[in-house]
Amino acid sequence: MAFKPLHDRVLVKRIQSEDKTKGGLIIPETAKEKPSEGEVISVGAGARKDNGELIAPAVKAGDKILFGKWSGTEVTLNGEELLIMKESDIMGIIG
Repeated sequence: MAFKPLHDRVLVKRIQSEDKTKGGLIIPETAKEKPSEGEVISVGAGARKDNGELIAPAVKAGDKILFGKWSGTEVTLNGEELLIMKESDIMGIIG
């Protein structure tokens, strides 16, 4: 099933964090925080100005992004946990 977000929304897959610290300690599942890094899966057409002009999104599918801790709505599509968020929730593109 293909999914295309509407307007200025973005579909994001979280990038899982490392299971170990730099010092080699293993972090148990219960102590891990949900990562705030992700990969853009698909992007809507963009927001609209008051005059109806389309504002193109700044991100595209495949971009690695950083987003806020409480950003987005969790959804499950084809058995995969993903996030749908507004483009304004994205803080930046990584590398």
